[in-house]
Amino acid sequence: MNLTKDVHRQFAQYFKKPNLEPYLYLLSKRLSEGHICIDLESTTTEDWEDAGYNPPRENALKDSYFVSDGTKRTPLVLWNRNLYLQRYFDYEKSVFERIKFFTAHQEDGTIKNKLIAQKAYVQHLFSNTSEIDWQMIAAISAVLNRFTIITGGPGTGKTTTVAKFLSLLLRIAPETRVALAAPTGKAAARMAESLKNSTALETNTQKLIQQFEPSTIHRLLKVKRNSIYFKHNRENPIPYDLVIIDESSMIDIALFSKLMEAIPDTSKIVLLGDKNQLASVEAGSLFGDLCLAQNRLNQFATERARFINQFITSESAKISENHLSEKKHLLFEKVIELQKSYRFSDQGGIGKLSNAIITNARENLIAFFENKDEEVTIDTTYSDEVFTTFIEGYEEYIQETDIKKAFEKLNQLRVLCAVREGPQGVYSVNTQIENYLIAKKLIARTGEFYENRPIIITGNNYELSLFNGDIGIVRSDKNGKLRVWFEDENQGLKSVLPAYISAAETVFAMTIHKSQGSEFDHVCVLLPNLEANPLLTRELLYTAVTRAKKEVIIQADKEVLLKCIERGVERSSGLLKRFNNA
Repeated sequence: MNLTKDVHRQFAQYFKKPNLEPYLYLLSKRLSEGHICIDLESTTTEDWEDAGYNPPRENALKDSYFVSDGTKRTPLVLWNRNLYLQRYFDYEKSVFERIKFFTAHQEDGTIKNKLIAQKAYVQHLFSNTSEIDWQMIAAISAVLNRFTIITGGPGTGKTTTVAKFLSLLLRIAPETRVALAAPTGKAAARMAESLKNSTALETNTQKLIQQFEPSTIHRLLKVKRNSIYFKHNRENPIPYDLVIIDESSMIDIALFSKLMEAIPDTSKIVLLGDKNQLASVEAGSLFGDLCLAQNRLNQFATERARFINQFITSESAKISENHLSEKKHLLFEKVIELQKSYRFSDQGGIGKLSNAIITNARENLIAFFENKDEEVTIDTTYSDEVFTTFIEGYEEYIQETDIKKAFEKLNQLRVLCAVREGPQGVYSVNTQIENYLIAKKLIARTGEFYENRPIIITGNNYELSLFNGDIGIVRSDKNGKLRVWFEDENQGLKSVLPAYISAAETVFAMTIHKSQGSEFDHVCVLLPNLEANPLLTRELLYTAVTRAKKEVIIQADKEVLLKCIERGVERSSGLLKRFNNA
């Protein structure tokens, strides 16, 4: 009996097919790393040897009844030199077919006439600038399209664009039933807060939009207990005419497929996200793949450009010839990138740093080592003084007696870690911060749920309406009984007895993956001192840095940091091949 603890080896040997074992092993391993399939064209001899095998014969796949081209049910699918597990092949094919369906069905001419009738309102919504207003173009495109992607970095106004798009659409079609959702409860709550704080809308429109309550995608689709399936699916679609999903880069292939299947054929879809951000923890990088499917974004046919330009008064702000193209693609005119950040300047601070990271601009990053910046500190010595000064900020929420204000102070700062284990890992860093606060006599670790412990929920609990990523603070109620307090969807408070919470972690420090969908005034990023760590990628670092609104501190070895921005996330899928061959 083989007692190997390698789960990928166990999976490969389970089928008792020696000729297929190398493929099964590598496929299982790649799925755990976020890939949807094995791209056999790019797989090297070194990949097979690292897996413990000699390079296998590809004929073994073609000759096996375990493998098909996807037209019949088999454990493995070989399609276009990509090898899949059947389930993931089905997910990818389903996503492609649904997007193909929605992009093929444009709104009829009536919607254009209704838009023209709202010309004055469109011009009222969007400021008349001398440069192209991609927010306006994205909003008008979303009215015209059945499927639209709006991407952009932090501060480019994705949620503002959605608020204005909703305001415009609801004038044209006031009966529209709208669903707003995000992958996590925290992201959904941020979406709700951003929409409620939108000040560019008329009072009546603002009240109407504030009635929409963003939810998690899981809650939108309604989970079947003890099942990977949802109550809403192709046969039982969700009852909405418009579905808007925020933080779409966090959605994995399985959830994305089930979401697309559950959206009615007659609905409109708008996906929001940052194409440069980390992909989902699970398999797939769907949002990034969709944004990369075309060589250039923000390209329009002459007819579409002419239609949009009639809403723009300034000649210099109109869609110019540089943005005209007749090249046809399924996603042509469907992906709009917002390019102006209203939070960060490209000339300094966090904006310049994040741009240097995502573009692998080595010299621009090195400049931060050599010059002081008000928003950015790079500490290559892992200074205890720098770290201690940062975590002093946690003293404020503990000393704040008002729980609502305590949340505000807790969420002003966060330590973000790239890994869980090791000196710079989440577990060690949380313990280090706890010990600091214990020494200050601000907390006492009297049990798992001690007074003032900040926690993050790590699993969905639908009975308690607590979701992965929700942040809580342990505090005694007026009767002296310990409870865990959370902010609810309406920015109020709710509390739960600690005994009911089974999946939670301390959250003075959190992983960069878990921080997606959140923002903090001050962020301290810790990278492990391991230059060859494949987890350290430019997308990971970019995501961490762009969680900060005012200040970011990076504690990392100089060479580790430079290697990090050289390494990009690469995930195999056949989605781009499908779009290119369509």
